Amino acid sequence: MCSSDLKISTPTYELELPSTGKKIKYRPFLVREEKILIMALESENMKQISSAIKTVITDCISTRGVKVDDLSTFDIEYLFLNIRARSVGETVEVNITCPDDNVTKVKVEIDLDAIKVDKNPKHSNVVKLDDNLSIQMKYPSLAQFVENNFEYTESGSDVDKSLEVIVACIGQVFTEDESWSASDCTKKELREFVEQMNTKQFKDIEEFFNTMPKLAHTVKVKNPETGVESEVVLEGLASFFS
Repeated sequence: MCSSDLKISTPTYELELPSTGKKIKYRPFLVREEKILIMALESENMKQISSAIKTVITDCISTRGVKVDDLSTFDIEYLFLNIRARSVGETVEVNITCPDDNVTKVKVEIDLDAIKVDKNPKHSNVVKLDDNLSIQMKYPSLAQFVENNFEYTESGSDVDKSLEVIVACIGQVFTEDESWSASDCTKKELREFVEQMNTKQFKDIEEFFNTMPKLAHTVKVKNPETGVESEVVLEGLASFFS
């Protein structure tokens, strides 16, 4: 018997994308894909880690027509979390710093199936700049998330990085009578448009990012040094693999 005759059946699972409710079929990652993840994690390079996550998700999704680059960051995180749970195990051990002294670390075991995408009821993808002008925002993709978090130079300021994210996530600008698609504008034109905003308008756009859906889970920890019990909210994919 040759190796090509040896086949191992792989189970298929289904979930709903948090952003759209679309059903996606996926499988656990295989040994070869786990190697990609391990090598990326050992590099401690966030760009490589994000790239590895993208590769694994692309390989594991069996539903046609799903482009990972077009998925929102929280869709990516939710997908990877579920793929990881079905592949390695449905629990993960996380080191958490006790908030009462911000020093003592305790290990907490978390059920990955209990982690959900938290949706803020006040969140909206339409930002009203004034009585006439509004912006329809897009969620950051994984590519945008990586580019603006791991590829900036040391000289780049927080304001510059915020501007880049906002510019990339503008979908449409509209009034009651007209609308302009961001795809019809240059990056320079969109940046100049954002730079014309006053402080309140800029903060209203930042609120879109602050309230957008995200992985979240609340855990209770007890500080062994002080005996104090606290609740800690873990947010974002990185929090569950620390």
